[in-house]
Amino acid sequence: MDPPPPYLPRASLSRSKTSRADLRASAEDLLRSSLANSSAMPLQAASSSLGITQEATKSPAGVPLVSSRSTKASVASSASLSRSNTKRAELRASADAMLRASLPQAPMPASASVASSASLSASRSSQVRPSIMPFPSLTGSTLSSSSISPGLKSTAQREPSSNRASTTSRLPVYPNVVDSITLTKLRLSSQGQPARSPLSERRGGGNLPISASRLSSAESKARLRKFQRDVDYTKSKTPPRSTTGLFRDACSVDLLFLIDTTNSMQPYIDAAKEQVQAIVAETKQAFLSEAQVRVAVVGYKDHADRPNIQFLDFTPDAAGVSRFLVTLIAVATHDNDWPEDVLGGVRQATNATWSQKTRCIIHIADAPPHGRNLHDLSDGSDHYIEPGSEPHGLTYEPLFKQLVRMHINYALLRINSTTDRMAYLFSTVYKGGNAEVKLHQSNLYRSHSKAGTGFGGSRETVKSAATAFLQFEELELGTSFDSLRHLVVKSVTSSVSRTVGRLSMTLTRLSNRSINTGKGTKSQAYLTAVNEDESEEEPVMVPVENVLPQWNTPGWLDKALAVEGFCPDLVMHGATTLDDMMAQDNIRPSFIQLDINVRSKPFSQGAMRTASYARTSASTDRFVVKSFKKMGKGFAELAEDMQCQAMCKAFALEFNALLDPKYSLDFVITAALTSKSSADIKDACISLEPYIDGTYIKYNNNSGYVNEDIPDDPFNHAAQAFSHFTFERSWGRFLVDDLQGVGNLLTDPGIQTKDENRFKLCDTNLHESGFKFFLATHKCNFLCRKLQLKSNGQMLESGNLQFREIWPSVKSTVYCSNKLCRRILHSAGAGKSDKFPGYYWCQSCFPQLDSSTIQLRCAEPGSVHEYDVSRFFYESQGEAPPLKCPDHLEADPTESRAAAVGGNLFERMRATNQSKYVSGRV
Repeated sequence: MDPPPPYLPRASLSRSKTSRADLRASAEDLLRSSLANSSAMPLQAASSSLGITQEATKSPAGVPLVSSRSTKASVASSASLSRSNTKRAELRASADAMLRASLPQAPMPASASVASSASLSASRSSQVRPSIMPFPSLTGSTLSSSSISPGLKSTAQREPSSNRASTTSRLPVYPNVVDSITLTKLRLSSQGQPARSPLSERRGGGNLPISASRLSSAESKARLRKFQRDVDYTKSKTPPRSTTGLFRDACSVDLLFLIDTTNSMQPYIDAAKEQVQAIVAETKQAFLSEAQVRVAVVGYKDHADRPNIQFLDFTPDAAGVSRFLVTLIAVATHDNDWPEDVLGGVRQATNATWSQKTRCIIHIADAPPHGRNLHDLSDGSDHYIEPGSEPHGLTYEPLFKQLVRMHINYALLRINSTTDRMAYLFSTVYKGGNAEVKLHQSNLYRSHSKAGTGFGGSRETVKSAATAFLQFEELELGTSFDSLRHLVVKSVTSSVSRTVGRLSMTLTRLSNRSINTGKGTKSQAYLTAVNEDESEEEPVMVPVENVLPQWNTPGWLDKALAVEGFCPDLVMHGATTLDDMMAQDNIRPSFIQLDINVRSKPFSQGAMRTASYARTSASTDRFVVKSFKKMGKGFAELAEDMQCQAMCKAFALEFNALLDPKYSLDFVITAALTSKSSADIKDACISLEPYIDGTYIKYNNNSGYVNEDIPDDPFNHAAQAFSHFTFERSWGRFLVDDLQGVGNLLTDPGIQTKDENRFKLCDTNLHESGFKFFLATHKCNFLCRKLQLKSNGQMLESGNLQFREIWPSVKSTVYCSNKLCRRILHSAGAGKSDKFPGYYWCQSCFPQLDSSTIQLRCAEPGSVHEYDVSRFFYESQGEAPPLKCPDHLEADPTESRAAAVGGNLFERMRATNQSKYVSGRV
């Protein structure tokens, strides 16, 4: 016979005058009939056939309540019930009434007067499989604050046994109920409380989610096999993304010097003349002699001077540029005012024959343009004080919008403060074009600008800077003529990085187009395709909210999602783990299912995805949910990002073992998730990763950027050395870069691969071009030397790379057993619990095992009893809590013995003899 429902109060059952089993069977007959056939017998007939006398009392919802005093133990068969004509809703109400007839006569809250017997069936059969709204917009009904779960009471907070009867009769509020199509609008009683959930009632008033049904090992393995088939199919349809020629194209530069040639500028003209050949040579050398550099010059004075504009169009002849600069003799202006014809010079710059992918203007000036809006001088100091009153009638906004459309990066070499307002207003136009803007710290208007400070600050600032395809920067030149060359080369290098981002986005669009059409992009057609496609599509920008997260405010995380998916199956790292990962694509996934609450409005966005705050139902940990802005990207791409992070973590573990712990690095792990109702891999999907609080820093990227603003930061040193280490340890097959995060905890890395078929779904993988970008700008630091790293840009240029071959073998190390955490642990410092032998926990996860422990009633027939359940433990394993206590829980016949013993495998590996050294040679 079926057991009593787990949520029925013990004290109530003991006072029932009828057999609990008979009432249970009667209710179940009614329920089965209602589910099997929409027609049923009238409610009065059903009640009389069961021997139940209905009284005049009704619940606030209008459902008759049946007194236990008049209940008789008689049973109606489901066969007879199925022949009646009553609506299914009446049968369910009658089943509810019979169950309630066994309850005590003490008054119950009005909000607890109605419960669904269909929910009862869901709790017993675990067949309810709710799902969620499409992910990208995270749309759906909003949860009220009353629907948010109150805190669960742990076993340490339970009431004394004498109070248990009154405690268990209270019906708790159940949060975040999700139906099979959309986020459910919670059903409210007359007192405004949601209807109870079948799994939610237990002592302490806490709640358990109904969305996750417990899967057997065989079912999980079947999901994994389908997942792998779908990912393999997507990869087979995706042609390798050719990046041949990308490095040469991005590093080839059109460099235009825009110079004020009035009397005060003669020393700077001389410096440019003397250094221009060195600037061209150094730029070519910086990019492994593959860069083609063309130089143009625009010299401007004021309107009364003749000529007031002098121009040399782009030429690769650096010596010819030097000769032209000799003709730019600075003379005193005839206008006798301070401003100069800056806008006339900019207009001439737009008319130059720009052709290279990377385009830079280097503006050297010590005076502002005409117009009171562009300087802080007195009206008497400007003969054309009204904006647009100059002879040519130009204003700055249309000119600089044209520069943005032409993908021209702009660098102002600041000499004095008279150009500060000009720089600020010019930069606002660039910022409106989604460019990264950096004003010098000495600029008087820097505080007025919301421009970022570069690759550091909040997560939003870092992401915004990383996705910008242009830049406007102000650098301090002052009176140091010798620094001109360095500043110009630095600006060119930074501009190249922006160009790579723009071209990479174009390649991604071409790749997606080829997948949709079934036609790959041929390598030889790369340049033509990029030229045709580059101007088509700008990044999609969506509204984001700039507010501090309110993690503990009820209702603030206003979307409930029931999801399932996969995360990396990282348990331990042995001597051959990294080599196995590099040799073949064998980074195994693990199936998980979760209930999460998400903020509907994103707080940040990148070029492809938005980010929203989130939490899981049983943990105090904080998370970020990322969803794609447009369809086209799917589960396979997320899965490959997930595998990329798993390999980065393996590299980090070996890197950490070779250095002082203060240089240790770690990577967060993501989970690839989709709706439980998703039938296809193309359906909407999201990723879930831990939220990292603190100051985000961009250490390097995949296109040659290196953070030089924090030279004393140990993690900056470690990040640069780590990227170099991955290239050497893999014998030139992989290189991990695009490193950013808070301190030593990094997120969203990229992997460059020699094999174009490895990680080919990752947009940041530039293959061998990525190797070139890194080695072209990387300068070995003391950690590189300590690790005895040998490779460098000159070796790559000559084609004669050398690597360190012998590496110390790494002792077996474990990861945190929380599948959503997986921090690198050392066995001695890991948290261990006798309740969960073979599992290892980090300092953040370990306390939650006990703090989330609650009591449930065992669903086994017989005497009613309770058992302890750690909600966090089961959530950390991506599983639903069991409905039976350990004594009555049947062993899963489909689970292997190796999986059951868990961490004993680690103990065996520790005892295994390992080689002291491994060879990196392929």
